[in-house]
Amino acid sequence: MIFGKTKLELKVGVFVFIAIVLLAVFVLSIGGFKTWTYGYNVSFIFNFVNGVKIGAPVRFSGVDVGEVKHVNLIVPRNPGGTRVRLVCWVRSNVRIPLDSTIWVNTLGLLGEKYIEIIPGKDYSKCLARNQELKGEDPLPMHEVTVLAKKIGDDIDQVLIGLNNKEGTIGKLLYDDTLYKELEALVTDIRKHPWKLFIKTKEKPEKK
Repeated sequence: MIFGKTKLELKVGVFVFIAIVLLAVFVLSIGGFKTWTYGYNVSFIFNFVNGVKIGAPVRFSGVDVGEVKHVNLIVPRNPGGTRVRLVCWVRSNVRIPLDSTIWVNTLGLLGEKYIEIIPGKDYSKCLARNQELKGEDPLPMHEVTVLAKKIGDDIDQVLIGLNNKEGTIGKLLYDDTLYKELEALVTDIRKHPWKLFIKTKEKPEKK
């Protein structure tokens, strides 16, 4: 009886152990941990990151190669603007040239932010482990709104000028005089096409 009970407990223990291992593998997989992948950390410096969060993807030529591990504010002691350091993990086989372009991009309709890297051409100088590289700041939404409002105001001014018959376009739309002058000119050229080849003589300047 004791031997049978011990054998049953052994089977249950093995089953529980396998279940725990499978659960750990599943959790690590969905969590995006790089347990079995080698890589290194690099940092990208921005003045504005537009809501990039920890865990955001890092893409190299459009391919996922890592993720954002830390988001740190850099507050200068001397007068100056606050900056943001994004510490990112990238795969060991990824080499980032120092002349690469790094910026914050938007993924899909939900607006998830991620780091996009367009590689440079000089692979003789690449970003080393724990080195920093300056990124290009995204355009803040309030600046986009201000720009759109300015463009709208300019269009309104143009439409008002057209309605008031101002400018060349306004005269073309509303003033018949210019049409009549153009029509007369075209009619005259059709009757006397040789006038196109006559050079107007310049009047001598008075001394």
